[in-house]
Amino acid sequence: MHTIAPNIGAAFRARGLGHFRDDAAYARYRRAYDRAMARLPAPSATLDVPTGFGTVRAYRFGPAGGVPLLLLPGRTAATPMWEANLAGLAQHRPVYAVDLIGEPGLSVQTRRLTSSEDQAAWLASLIDGLPEPAFHILGLSIGGWSALNLAVHRPGGIRSLVLLEPAATFGPITWKVVVVSLAAVLPLPRAIRQRLLSWIAGGADTSEDDPVAALIDSGMRDFTTALPQPTYPTDEQITGIEAPTLVIIGGRSIIHNPGKAAARARRLLRHGTVELWPEASHAINGEFPERIETTVTTFLTRIEAT
Repeated sequence: MHTIAPNIGAAFRARGLGHFRDDAAYARYRRAYDRAMARLPAPSATLDVPTGFGTVRAYRFGPAGGVPLLLLPGRTAATPMWEANLAGLAQHRPVYAVDLIGEPGLSVQTRRLTSSEDQAAWLASLIDGLPEPAFHILGLSIGGWSALNLAVHRPGGIRSLVLLEPAATFGPITWKVVVVSLAAVLPLPRAIRQRLLSWIAGGADTSEDDPVAALIDSGMRDFTTALPQPTYPTDEQITGIEAPTLVIIGGRSIIHNPGKAAARARRLLRHGTVELWPEASHAINGEFPERIETTVTTFLTRIEAT
């Protein structure tokens, strides 16, 4: 059971905190969350890690020993979005998966986030609260932005970065993403919301038959976020990153211009490896789980050998 009381009700809106709309919304979300979590490998530990901005729900998978991999999910997705990837990635090293503060999930926000520095601060506090001294960090979409933002503002404890389709990072958000984001703030019919989600996911099934799709749908309907807009990193900030960085961009992504985003990453990252996968969409982790496992494992093994 979740031991930290969730934020429920409109009283949290005035405080600028992410919250579930009401008790019924939280109950719907928990059913979807538990259903989706049941599809993952059993975690070896479940942690609620305190930070200055709230308590972070973290799950540990895989063997003991070695530099762990910390997974940061995309918007409204939470830990279950890694269903296609966890078993493969956790064969090789310890893996932590977390729910982002201020997003739907079992992390509980207690302090308003007002800047990219705040976003980095809670993530750095999480890393300080975990038992290992250093981490490889893998983020998808907004999780990729969060990982790079951490490297810009709080680089301590980062062994390397892996950025899968990072949003608002190497290319500006497109108008298409603005259209999709309306599904999270407007009372749209479910069929339209699912159609928009399928668009950003490269045509993937987003019906409630899929537990992760159902979880994301519930997060969009039942949870209200209160997060600052991601700050687009400057050229100087990206050039200043010291951590070895792997960037994988989908050629069919609608969140940015893929070619231009890949070119900017190649130009600015001093310790970067940048790959453009023409067949991939923004839902790259579910489309190519085996290829991601192989590519990421090869990259991390090379980093650890230096």
